[in-house]
Amino acid sequence: MSPIGVRGLSVELGGRRILEGVAFDVPSGSVAGVIGPNGAGKSTLLGCLYRHVPYRQGEIHVDGRELRSLARRDIARQIAAVPQETPLAFDLTVEEIVSAGRIPHTRATGLRTAHDRDVVEDCLRRVGLDHLRHRSAATLSGGERQRALLGRALAQDTPVLVLDEPTNHLDLANQEQLLGLLRGTGATTVVAIHDLNLAAEYCDRIVVLADGSVQADGTPDEVLTPELLEAVFRVRCHVVPHPDSGRPHIITGARGRS
Repeated sequence: MSPIGVRGLSVELGGRRILEGVAFDVPSGSVAGVIGPNGAGKSTLLGCLYRHVPYRQGEIHVDGRELRSLARRDIARQIAAVPQETPLAFDLTVEEIVSAGRIPHTRATGLRTAHDRDVVEDCLRRVGLDHLRHRSAATLSGGERQRALLGRALAQDTPVLVLDEPTNHLDLANQEQLLGLLRGTGATTVVAIHDLNLAAEYCDRIVVLADGSVQADGTPDEVLTPELLEAVFRVRCHVVPHPDSGRPHIITGARGRS
């Protein structure tokens, strides 16, 4: 798998500085969660990681190569992304959505090989949508749509995955299933995630963003402290070991009760 290195990344959009001097590493094969309050710059950062958002200052290296030195097709073979908002043509079926992940690997003729078909079948099964393969995108629930997009990303068969709030629209069971699936891929993964307890449970490392800058970067135990969470999220909480996993578990204090 491919390690990721971000160095001095700064981004300005519409005359406003969104990211400032962002730097962190994601070891090969690990899952890094990006957390932070609304407006912290999480989506912009992830957009830079798959070259959707342009950057002029700083560098992003994947497997030792700077992203700006790679052709778009090479990036698509190296990095698969699931953005927070992805428009879909309503006349596409679930199978067609997942099959689109094979486009970077297709030949000039555009014909899919037996291997491509096998990959699509496997990805439909892994995201639990093989029984909905012929359903139109227009009829999908938010959770089904999210799983179809994840299936498309998995079908790209890349060493790097980038996902922006992939647990949106999913119930608790499907959130845990999806994050467990990500861990099982073995890909180097960067995921923006809103639920801090899910981040603590499924991520190897956590990058904390606030006001466009990295406030902390380390293991869940190193990062998820009451002091940092209060400073970044403006909330008082307790952090205790989870009774099953031993990982940090965040309990916010109840207020306004007599």
